[in-house]
Parts: sequence; structure tokens; C-alpha cells
Amino acid sequence: MIKRALISVHNKDHLVELAKELASINVEIISTGGTYKHLSENGIKAIKVEDVTGFPEVLGGRVKTLHPKIASAILANRNDPTHIEELLANHIEPIDLVIVSLYPFKETISKPDISSAEAIEQIDIGGVTLIRSSAKNYENVIILTDTDQYETFTEQLKNNDFSTEYRLFLAHKAFELVTQYDRDIAGYFSKLSNGDQSLRYGENPHQIAELIKTNFDELFEVLHGKELSYNNLLDMDAAFNLISEFKDEEPACVIIKHGNPSGAAIGTDPQDAYKRALSADPVSAFGGIIAFNKKIDFNTCLEVDKLFSEIVLAPDFEKEALKFLKKKKNRRIIRFNFDDPENNSEERKITGGYLKQDKNLYQQKKEDLKLVSGNEIEDTEMDDLLFASKVIKHVKSNAVIFVKNKLTLGIGAGQPSRIDSTRIAIYKAKEFGLELKDSIAASDAFFPFPDGLIQIAEAGAKIILQPGGSVKDDDVIDEAKKRNVTMYISGIRHFKH
Repeated sequence: MIKRALISVHNKDHLVELAKELASINVEIISTGGTYKHLSENGIKAIKVEDVTGFPEVLGGRVKTLHPKIASAILANRNDPTHIEELLANHIEPIDLVIVSLYPFKETISKPDISSAEAIEQIDIGGVTLIRSSAKNYENVIILTDTDQYETFTEQLKNNDFSTEYRLFLAHKAFELVTQYDRDIAGYFSKLSNGDQSLRYGENPHQIAELIKTNFDELFEVLHGKELSYNNLLDMDAAFNLISEFKDEEPACVIIKHGNPSGAAIGTDPQDAYKRALSADPVSAFGGIIAFNKKIDFNTCLEVDKLFSEIVLAPDFEKEALKFLKKKKNRRIIRFNFDDPENNSEERKITGGYLKQDKNLYQQKKEDLKLVSGNEIEDTEMDDLLFASKVIKHVKSNAVIFVKNKLTLGIGAGQPSRIDSTRIAIYKAKEFGLELKDSIAASDAFFPFPDGLIQIAEAGAKIILQPGGSVKDDDVIDEAKKRNVTMYISGIRHFKH
């Protein structure tokens, strides 16, 4: 039964109706400054928090409910005799219901021309503490954090029916609210402390966008060029993640366009790696992002300069190479640091929440591959297969690629059908005169039917890497054997949505 309630709300919608219901069953109501005034003006008897604590509101209202007599009244476990004894010894009566709505921080910072002082003043401290305390002790305390919860609560109140499931639901909603509130605050402080910047626009000109930094400036140094756009940053991130696969390997180059690699290659030096990556798809490379895993020399920058590119990304640049690249005033030149301590997870905003996951940092080892068709391959072919395993992780699903001599020959990405992705990869290779005979193919996910394998084999691939896991695996493997195709199963899927 509810005997005592604490009410401290910024949003006072429907509060009077709810408070009258509480008063009608003789619930003692404790409230803070503005809430107390609102209740009193509407004829509802309430007790000021300071009359309970014996301590006045101070610091202009910043400190009201942060007091042992309030915290203990909420956090006490009614089933713990020690807790009850301590309440009695300190003349503290339990609080059974807490109703809180927080200062409108998000709404405040969304207004134009709001100073940081005004924004910071809208960070609720006491309210969040009340919510967390009540939600933690949900078995003993009911916590309401949204006016939408008032109607259902009133119905439950009339029947005195507050089930554990209902209390747990309210606690869950309370912690969700606090989590989002803290996210909003953390985002704002990130903007203040990390030099976050507004972007000209988002993916399209009608969308407002900004870059919220964490350790961005520790990883990337903009050496030259016009302001980075939203799409530049997305492509730059894709380029960084793919070139990071080759951090400690021979000279490598990747070219990114609209989030997908148009070409990737390893070469004898950066210039050779670039020329090979470009040969995979010189049309799509126009206006793309070029990334290297080694310091860029002057000869390499002479080749790069022949093609219009948005960004050139490398761990370092020779002095003369950098000077030459800077001749084009709009070309962005970025020096990056491979070592990102925060590179182990990623999150994405969706409607209604956030998705968070471990980053796909899996590195394929040849000893973990399972040969299911054909004979063991030569070392050079295994090098190609492992090269393909690095690239396929960074191609949007459905993904199919062909490689040979550490060069992507054809890349098919982002199609609803794996068959269509394969067609695109084959078409790309043919368009630029790249021979698929005796190539190696990789798929980011299993073949649901043998038709995809047949298509790849008829294009000329002699070795195929796929994760397996389809109910039709046996049929796919039988088809590989029939066509004398060597097939390895990795057991690891690489969807990228």
C-alpha cells in the first residue's frame, strides 16, 4: 500500500488529477519548490522537502532532495530488519512512490543561441538520483517518469494492484530514460570538449549534420583541403577500416566509393599498389577515397594526381609528395594513426534506440579453414585467399569478390540477391579486361543453393572461400566437386549492412 509519495516534476501536465487521487486515499505527499507551489495553488495538501529533511533548498534550488532522509526513505529494503531498524532510529519514514520528470536538457540544447551556461543549468542532478534510487528498489518503490504512465497507475491505485511485473516495467522505463538523458548530456559535453563541428549538410543538402568527436583528432590529422563532408567522413571511415586490415603487410592501397571498395591491391611499393587497385575499376574510382598503408612518396603522388579524388589517406607523406598534393586546393589530405584504442566496438542509431556490437576484427587463419572440395592449394593461392578474406569483410552484403595476385578483379556489393552481386562482380571484371580464369572467389555468407557456385565456377574461378552453414551445404559441396572447384569453409560469416 502507498502511504507516502515524493513528487518533483518539471512537466506538470495531468499532475493535479493524479495528486487528487493520491490525496483521496490519504497518501502523504512530499514535494519540491515549483511542484509544491503548483499543488498548493490547486488545493492539494503537500509537505515541503525541507520540512522533511530539516535543511533548506540551497544554491538556487540546485540542492533539494540530495539528503540522507530522502535517499534512505527510498532505498530502504522493507524486508531487511536492519534497514527498518535504521529508519526508526533516525526517524525516517519510507517513501513508497516517487514521481519525477527531469529538466528538459535535450529540448534546451536544441534551441538556437543557447549558451553553455544555460544548457548546463538544465542538467538534472537530484531528479536523476531519485529515479535511479527508486528503480533500483523497484520491489518497494514505484517510480513514475512519464505523464503517459499516470492513467495506468491510477487504475492500479484504485485496485491496490501493483504487481512485481508492473513495478519492474516502470523501473525498466526509468533506467531507459536516465540512459538516454546521460547520452544527451555526454554528447553535448563531447561537443564542448572535443571541438565537434557542424557539417555543411548530411547525406543530402536538406539534412542538418555534425561530427561528434571522441578520439577523432588523435587518429586523423587534416593536412590540407576543404572541409570534410558527411559523406566524406563515412567513406573515409570505410577506407580506414579496410586499409587497417593491411597494417603490417606489404604496400597496399584501397579505393572507396560510396562506402564500398572499388579496388584493393597489394603491390611492390605504394605506387604499384595504387596502379593495381585503380585498374580494378578506374571508372568508379573517380571522386573516390584513396587510402594507403605506407608512407607516400613523390612517385606515388604523381600517379594519384592524375585522377580526381576527394581524399588521400595515408599514415604519412614525404615532404615533396605532400607539397605536390597540396597544389589542388580542394583535395583533402589526411594523415592517420593506425592505433585506435576505441576500435573494438561500434554503434548505430536506429528509430527508437541504439544498436551496439563488437567490431568485426576477425582475422582469418589458414589453419582454421576447412577444405571440403579439391586439393590443398599452393602458398601463393592461400595468400590470395587470405587477401580475399580481408577485403570481403568490408564489402556491403550481399558480397561476392574475385581476386588474383592480391588484386580485386571484380566486386559485387549490396544486392538483395547473391546471384545479382556475382553478376555485377563478373561484369566489372569483363568491363575492365580483367581475366577471371583461375581466380579465387569469396562470398561473405553461405550459398543458399548451388546456383551461386555454378555462376562463379563458370566465370573461371578455381578456388572459392565461403563460411558455410546452409542447409544446402552438401549440395553446394557436391557441385564444387563435380566442377573441380576447390572450396574452403571458414565457418565465419561477414555480413555488413
